[in-house]
Amino acid sequence: MGEVKVTVYGETITVEEGTTLLELAKRYQEKEEHDIVMAYMDTKLCELMKTVTCDCEIRFLTTADEIGFQSYKRSATLLMLKAIDDVMNHSKDFQVRVMYSLGNGYYCEIEGLEDGISQDLLYSFKRRMKEIIWDDVPIKKESISTDIAMRRFKEQGMYDKVRLFQYRRVSSCNVYSIDHYEDYHYGYMVPSTGYIKCFDLILYSAGFVLQLPAMENPEELTPFEPKKKLFRVLKESDDWGKMLNVDTVGALNDVIAEDGFGDLMLVQEALQEKKIAEIAERIERELKQFILIAGPSSSGKTTFSHRLSIQLRAHGLNPHAIAMDDYFVDRELTPKNLDGSYNFECLEAIDLDQFNNDMKCLLEGKTVEIPRFNFHTGKREYKGDYLTLGDGDVLVIEGIHALNPKSSELLPDDNKFKIYISALTSLNIDLHNRISTTDGRLIRRLVRDARTRGNSARDTISMWASVRRGEEKNIFPYQEEADVMFNSALLFELSVIKQYAEPLLFSIPHEAPEYQEAKRLLKFLDYFMGVSGEDVPKNSILREFIGGSCFRV
Repeated sequence: MGEVKVTVYGETITVEEGTTLLELAKRYQEKEEHDIVMAYMDTKLCELMKTVTCDCEIRFLTTADEIGFQSYKRSATLLMLKAIDDVMNHSKDFQVRVMYSLGNGYYCEIEGLEDGISQDLLYSFKRRMKEIIWDDVPIKKESISTDIAMRRFKEQGMYDKVRLFQYRRVSSCNVYSIDHYEDYHYGYMVPSTGYIKCFDLILYSAGFVLQLPAMENPEELTPFEPKKKLFRVLKESDDWGKMLNVDTVGALNDVIAEDGFGDLMLVQEALQEKKIAEIAERIERELKQFILIAGPSSSGKTTFSHRLSIQLRAHGLNPHAIAMDDYFVDRELTPKNLDGSYNFECLEAIDLDQFNNDMKCLLEGKTVEIPRFNFHTGKREYKGDYLTLGDGDVLVIEGIHALNPKSSELLPDDNKFKIYISALTSLNIDLHNRISTTDGRLIRRLVRDARTRGNSARDTISMWASVRRGEEKNIFPYQEEADVMFNSALLFELSVIKQYAEPLLFSIPHEAPEYQEAKRLLKFLDYFMGVSGEDVPKNSILREFIGGSCFRV
């Protein structure tokens, strides 16, 4: 073998051709505070098992980087599944479902257990996981043909994966294994089980939570704090999926292939409309005047507000829309991020004094001129939009800070009705690979911003981390304070939206920093059979993103 030159941390060294990234990671681990788990070889993202075969620059990723942290969580999930398989003596009578994200962990259930999961059984799983971690077993990857993968998974009773691969256009796939347990997982893994140092298994509801650390401190496990309202809405959405026999992407593809998409779409839209009607009925019953709606980016707040307003009118109320964004401070007064860019997502970007004063005056029966923020000039404008509240009048107030008590501190709590909305998909790729709600919202935003704001996919992806930080700080901490949560995700939406998203993602050049994320999203969308959005109802939340809405969104 010959020698190659690699540049690491600004140092160029000579190594033997065939040296693994893992060997180099161990050599430079002391330069990092957290475990090195992945690497970029020039612009290509690689697992540490990859070998160096030519001159290149190497940049390592740790568990404190988003990509590295996701590989840690994915590997911990594979380890958990391996341990459960061992404890259950490799029985095909039980199916583990990794269902949805809950706090810093994943909520899971085991189908086929007559008496449910006991603390003793959960402790057996945990003990077996620790044994495998102690043994530092390699996590191996094998690239095999899709046909062979389907045959193997069928033999192992993993029919959800067989169903998924029936619609895959690629001829091969990567299968990961720990000892003799093998599984398909969407994304890269850490090199061995010894890297998984921080986890817990906690009984919850009818299942358990695989509790994992936060990315900000990947070596420390944070206490599990149940989010009961969030869990209830996730469970309700899961029940909808079961009722419609669509709980995985393979099942969704079956419906599309069998010409059942139209009925699925209409039933799910009807379920959402029923939920919105129930919310409106409750608002009328409780005589609330201030309806506060908050949610993360691309959750469909605008369309939801319009549809709720229609239902409120059907219940005899007269709704008026108020956007908290219209109370932005003038552009030059907006706080800035460390990089000098404007921070439009912090609470201080809103003129809270003016907002609270206007709302208080309306409550007192006074007439108020409602502003409109001009995003081109960066100024608040007043153009004669006067409002006085009368009998039956209610305010539908939408904004990312709407649930923060500080944003409406001058208003009496007994006159507020708080709604949290997010796109909380209950659809899984298969039983072991969940769909991140963050991915669903990012794809929505890619399509909407390209259509309405002229933003490229690169622009949207590059700013997404900042958007997520704002959500973690300003939105998620207040979600449990909502009187009701609404899930805007539609089981069928990714099959529709992929036609709009794929060209945008393909336009990102290979050398761009956003290319790896675009590549990951394209691979994700490839699981879905595409379907036309022509028949999507004009009032659908999905229309806010793909266009053609009957509302001004």
